[in-house]
Amino acid sequence: MPLREITEQEWLERMEKRMETEQAERATGREALFFVTALCGTCQLAEKMLEIVLASGPCIPVSKLNINYTPKLRERWQIASVPCLVVLQDGEPVRQEYAMRSVVDLSEWLRA
Repeated sequence: MPLREITEQEWLERMEKRMETEQAERATGREALFFVTALCGTCQLAEKMLEIVLASGPCIPVSKLNINYTPKLRERWQIASVPCLVVLQDGEPVRQEYAMRSVVDLSEWLRA
C-alpha cells in the first residue's frame, strides 16, 4: 500500500476541522507524518519499509509530505533532516525519528 502524499495546507486544514470536531466530541487521535524529499535515497528506502509496515496490519494513519513544501511545520517542529517520521497525538508531536533502522522499529512506533 503506497503512502499517500499530502500538502502542508491539506494537513493544516484537516487538523483545523478535527479540532472543531474534537471540541464537540472530545475525541483523541494518533497519526504520523513522514517528511521526505523527492531525490533522497534514504527517504525512498524508509518509505519502502513504511509500506511493509502499513501492509502488515493495523497501524495509525501515515501521510507523506515533501519537506521542501512544508515551511510552517518544518519550523514549528524544528525538523532538521529527512527522512523524518513524526508521530502525533491530537496534532502534537510525541515522537520524532530520523533513523528508520528496521521494519520492526517502525512497526512498534506505528501500531495502533
